Amino acid sequence: MLTFQGHEYLRQRMVLATLLGKPLKVEKIRSDLLEPGLKDYEISFIRLLDRITNGSVMDISYTGTTVIYRPGMLVGGTHNHTCPTSRGIGYFLEPMLYLAPFCKTAMKITFAGVTSNETDNSVDMIRTSLFPVMQKFGIDRMELRIVRRGSPPLGGGEVVFSAPHLVLQPKTLHATTTPKILKIRGIAYSTRVSPTIVNRMINAAREVLKVTECETFIYSDVARGQDAGKSPGYGILLVAETKSGWCYSTEDVGAAGAVPEDLGEKVAKQLLYDISLGGVVGRNQIALALTFMILGKEDVGRIRVGRDVIDDKTVQLLRDIYAFTGQQIIIKDGDEDTDSNDLMISVKGIGFTSASKKIA
Repeated sequence: MLTFQGHEYLRQRMVLATLLGKPLKVEKIRSDLLEPGLKDYEISFIRLLDRITNGSVMDISYTGTTVIYRPGMLVGGTHNHTCPTSRGIGYFLEPMLYLAPFCKTAMKITFAGVTSNETDNSVDMIRTSLFPVMQKFGIDRMELRIVRRGSPPLGGGEVVFSAPHLVLQPKTLHATTTPKILKIRGIAYSTRVSPTIVNRMINAAREVLKVTECETFIYSDVARGQDAGKSPGYGILLVAETKSGWCYSTEDVGAAGAVPEDLGEKVAKQLLYDISLGGVVGRNQIALALTFMILGKEDVGRIRVGRDVIDDKTVQLLRDIYAFTGQQIIIKDGDEDTDSNDLMISVKGIGFTSASKKIA
């Protein structure tokens, strides 16, 4: 049984344990705080994991500071899940992207809660930024339909996630050249606030993005009535798309007292910065790409990333992958003969095949 400490990477480790069928023990979860143990959103995630699997055994200590997880078979199916408003729907939806393609049956989950906040990836980010990465690995026909938007703190949003395409294992990826930006797309949305706020964000973002000389189109989504959830809020997402199908994306939501123009300008500048980092994937995509690469065929895949894209979370993911699979990932300079700031990551797949498919 693999043993880890702390709560910071609980989702990541439980996803790897579920895919690879290895028992897991996580201890000392907030053991030094006044309120030790699991939070409500972590318990909700464990319950969701229990729903989409069959035969999983989860033992939680009386204080909630220790979790023992023995994964079962991934079965998928149709479910409804109400997310606590302390975290966004993206906190629960993102791990499903790793698991859905390898289930016994197609997965369809209706999530209710907060669709976008300052902490987690929004449902728009997942749909526009992570789905294209999955298509590169041969996983397509993913669908995420936003029925209602819900802003913090009360939420009230609803989205339907559907993953009908099931695969045995991801394709081997070779992405060694940095693609050129073809166009910029985006979506500015609001719930229970003045519709002019959306236009103010769009105009401020377009002013900053003029320097790219790319075709820019930002959609507006003003939710009204029952489609606007229970709380007022607004936000903007920008996506830079490339000819080869990759994309860079940034987003943010308006905090209390924030000025819409400042938010649009901030997100646009952040997008330009992320593009300047180089590489093929952005900071919010690299975890999904590396996980699918390690699950691929017993062949070597390569991907180019910007040096500054690799942060502490990526390093911890590589350590967890090594703990679960024993497979090391090689990172070298992208162009040894030039001053390029890129890195080339080489990953040899473990030849993963879902145990659920074998039984099916």
